[in-house]
Amino acid sequence: MTTTRDTMADRPVARVLPLLGLPQLDRPFDYSVPESLSESARPGTRVRVRFSGKLVNGIILERAAAAEHDGALTPIKDVVSPEVVYPPQLAALVDSLAELYAGVRSDIIRSAVPSRHARAEKARGEGPGASWEELGRLELDDADVSAWDAYAFGGSFVSAVRSGAAARAAWHPAPGEDVPARLAELAVTVARDGGGVLIVVPDQRAVDALEAALRELISPRQITVLAAGLGPESRYRRYLDILHGSGRLVVGTRSAAYAPVRNLRLAVILDDGDDNLVDPRAPYIHARDVLVTRSAQEKCALILASATRTAEVELLVESGWAHGLVPTPETLAARMPAIIPSTDTEADPEDVSRGRLPAAAYRVAATSLRAGMPVLVQVPRKGYVPTLSCARCGAPARCRHCNGPLEIPHGPSQSGAAGPSGHHAHPGHGGEGAGEAAPPTCRWCGRVDVRHRCHECGGTRMRPVIVGSERTAEELGRTFRPHPVISSSGERILDEVAPGPRIVVATPGAEPRPPGGYGAALILDTWATMNRQDLRAQEEALATWARAVHLVRPEADGGHVVIDADAAVPVVGDLLRWDITGAAARELADRGAAGLPPATRMAAIDGTAEGVERFIADFEAPEGAEILGPVDLPPGGRPPAGIEPGTPIRRLLVRVERTRARELGRALRAARGVRATRRDPAPVRVIVDPARFG
Repeated sequence: MTTTRDTMADRPVARVLPLLGLPQLDRPFDYSVPESLSESARPGTRVRVRFSGKLVNGIILERAAAAEHDGALTPIKDVVSPEVVYPPQLAALVDSLAELYAGVRSDIIRSAVPSRHARAEKARGEGPGASWEELGRLELDDADVSAWDAYAFGGSFVSAVRSGAAARAAWHPAPGEDVPARLAELAVTVARDGGGVLIVVPDQRAVDALEAALRELISPRQITVLAAGLGPESRYRRYLDILHGSGRLVVGTRSAAYAPVRNLRLAVILDDGDDNLVDPRAPYIHARDVLVTRSAQEKCALILASATRTAEVELLVESGWAHGLVPTPETLAARMPAIIPSTDTEADPEDVSRGRLPAAAYRVAATSLRAGMPVLVQVPRKGYVPTLSCARCGAPARCRHCNGPLEIPHGPSQSGAAGPSGHHAHPGHGGEGAGEAAPPTCRWCGRVDVRHRCHECGGTRMRPVIVGSERTAEELGRTFRPHPVISSSGERILDEVAPGPRIVVATPGAEPRPPGGYGAALILDTWATMNRQDLRAQEEALATWARAVHLVRPEADGGHVVIDADAAVPVVGDLLRWDITGAAARELADRGAAGLPPATRMAAIDGTAEGVERFIADFEAPEGAEILGPVDLPPGGRPPAGIEPGTPIRRLLVRVERTRARELGRALRAARGVRATRRDPAPVRVIVDPARFG
């Protein structure tokens, strides 16, 4: 049998990828391997090499018997660690994503492979360590996965996953479903069968919920968590556990999508429409695309779980690559709350002031409170009055010093009593504690503007454009006295709320879950969500409302949802009919008619006018590519790094057919390399299929 030492000795050349972050140097370079390092310098290990007169970090991609060119080779200076942190399956994944996203491999490796920590290696010791089974009970009970039978072909899907088939599903949980529990049951079942499991979620709240659900079934030591809050040592130690096989069940946020789980049999991504799943650093890769690529390369099952369906997932379903996993009609009939629009204008049962609540919303909330059930009020923005405009002409109210937006903040004069976990609870005793409104204040520079004058018409009166969660809580505290009103938004988010009659005012994503669910949900200010100047406004509006519906009890138990919107609006009609798949199909069709992603592949090139112009001069567009623009960077867009604040930023779009996605990526990489070789001083940013077009 050939030993590792013999094999390595026969291949004295190492092809090393220097981790330089430079597109023109994103390729392997040949180095000789000193005999003293031959055994430890294996493919996938980190090394130090001399490059252009400097010592830099690199990763060995392969060992070869001979160099690809003549001449003496520079020897590897040192092997940083004998750990193979860049296994072949991760290398293949990074290569594919770099081509697709026009990225530099070292930038992707930065997100995928944590920095080395010597103390973690020393503490772990040599060898594979304890097995996953040894970290928990010797005998694991079978997890009950019968709850998946509530979905059409759910049982068949579970059987396919357990058999190792590459089954892919867009899963839309039924309202009231305990999503962490369902995923935990399936994950533990797969891990018990010997398969690896990887679950990627958008934020720490979701990580905590999944970890709690998993701990009900297995030992905490059998759960490997990779989240942003981990320190360098802890993250690297857990990464090594995954590499050596003891980390078989991994839960984490965005960068965990790269975790090199052995024998990966099931990958899951939760709420793929969440912007937190897009890497904010170049090359701006979406975790969904990481897992889709892994499913194709490693032939593992994939679940794309979300209350609604994004256009990107709809494309996967319509192409046949994935299928829908939706509740059966019987399940929906048993679990759906009643959803009604605010245009239900029957008279109020009581002659009580209801502020800005529609009649139907007031009636449903009052009925739920009388029945002893909590009520959720979902509003689109946090704060007191976060947006103001001129009362005369409607122009946005801007700061006279920095041109920032003006707001009325939630100062001490508006604060109620402190509620649980430091959240403001408004007891609802008349107007007490309301006080006078705070003066208009700039959200950017913090200056108070007590004598505001409109920049457009000179008017001195302002009106609120959007009422925030704190102001809403204050109003509802008076309307529904003596019931307490609790606010959950911004940095003050509740995970749970006590049972009993109370009002919970929350912004999207901050809704706490009460035991047994809410008796009613009121969805207010829907126009602020639907009318945003954004490609994904309708898609995200439906997702936001659907998450509120999921927290409400079934209609049979008194659950009602009132949406303050016109039922004739298509996206509102989708919610009323609970037509999740139909809404996604229409959104994808609209995108296709407009030539927008994901029906096409599009790249945004941002920079100064001069920088964008020079980039296009170096860019060899694929056949059939369309060049759109340049235009101004959309409002609210973050400018590229290295450009002075206030400099006008231009955006140019390149659009190709979906089948030419990789051709576009290669052409963009080539143009970036040319610019870097020329040392073009004008910064330019390239984003493939940006999450936000404007």
